[in-house]
Amino acid sequence: MSKKNKIIGLVFFNPSLRTRLSSQKAAFHLGCDTWTLNIDHDSWKIEMNDGDVMDRHSQEHIKEAVGVMSLYCDILGVRTFPGLKNRDSDYKEILFKNIENYSHVPIVNLESATRHPLQSLADAMTIEECRVPGNPIKVVLSWAPHPKALPHSVPNSFIEWISKLPNTDLIITHPIGYELDKEITKNTNILYNQEEALKYADFIYAKNWSSYTYYGKILCDDTRWMITCEKMDLTNKAKFMHCLPIRRNVVAEDAVLDSYISLIFQEAENRIFASKAIFKRILNASSCCI
Repeated sequence: MSKKNKIIGLVFFNPSLRTRLSSQKAAFHLGCDTWTLNIDHDSWKIEMNDGDVMDRHSQEHIKEAVGVMSLYCDILGVRTFPGLKNRDSDYKEILFKNIENYSHVPIVNLESATRHPLQSLADAMTIEECRVPGNPIKVVLSWAPHPKALPHSVPNSFIEWISKLPNTDLIITHPIGYELDKEITKNTNILYNQEEALKYADFIYAKNWSSYTYYGKILCDDTRWMITCEKMDLTNKAKFMHCLPIRRNVVAEDAVLDSYISLIFQEAENRIFASKAIFKRILNASSCCI
């Protein structure tokens, strides 16, 4: 199928570096053009709620905004962000589902309130590229400190994707109180002792997230959870992973990030191929319906 004259629209409700640029390069590789819209800066102020009387600050409703944007592209990639105040609302993905309902074209999740699938696809690709084929591996998802309350989208997706890799033992480690949604973690082994969890691991994925039970709250700021070279020495010569951006010497120390064990740039590059695979599959599927 020719990708000429195909347009991929990219809509961002919050800042982005890797997602934006990798999506654009993926589209370019496929022969597609792109346009990008930053909702907070490039458009009218959007009203999100149904039934509101729009006599104050909002000039355009999400229904018309998405309806029109989707007329101007063949795929609409959307990045949203949780409010981290109302767990039910965030986990129901109300905004993202409304966008899906109002769009005339397929929607790609560039990160939503509870998932970041393209990041996790890139993470899975990176692990598969770096493991010894056929050998069992131990992957540890470790909570790390951060000065801001962060969403669950990356750890949620990471757990869902990596738990499906063959011959892979996934362990989650975090302080008490940072348990994620049981519907996602399911039977995944959880350890509250980080150093015990890191022993003999082959891959360490560091990520902060806020509390699920006390939704959106920071319960712990223990800097001892930072990933250091000393902790990496507990592993089976493990590789270090992080989705970026990363707070240096908060989440992980410089010596880890700048060493040969770090896969952060390989992960970032794989974001291109993850996006490319999804865009191509959607475009090919759409061509079958013409």
